[in-house]
Amino acid sequence: MTTANRVTLVPVAVRPRTIGIEAVARESGLHPDVVRRFVKIGLIEPADGTPQSPRFALDAPAMLARAARLRRDLGLGYGGAVLASQLLDRIGRLEAQLRNNEREVTRWTRRG
Repeated sequence: MTTANRVTLVPVAVRPRTIGIEAVARESGLHPDVVRRFVKIGLIEPADGTPQSPRFALDAPAMLARAARLRRDLGLGYGGAVLASQLLDRIGRLEAQLRNNEREVTRWTRRG
């Protein structure tokens, strides 16, 4: 007689990795009220959650910390500082993509 092991699979909802406003504030070095103000005026948008409990992308604290430094060091307004921070992030991603493409081209040309 053979005894079969039964495994019951239970569906689990996978939630995107996000963080709450308190974590964003702590990790960016900003007061939670400043982060709430950024949300209220539309400088940063929640990735998930509810209006009472917004959730943010994992890169939100770094972007806000950079925006705070740009505001402090260059005298930019909140909107300009957030925009500059977003553009710097975009430039970084594009430069990384360019380096990757250059490596691919080098790899393919050496085969020839």
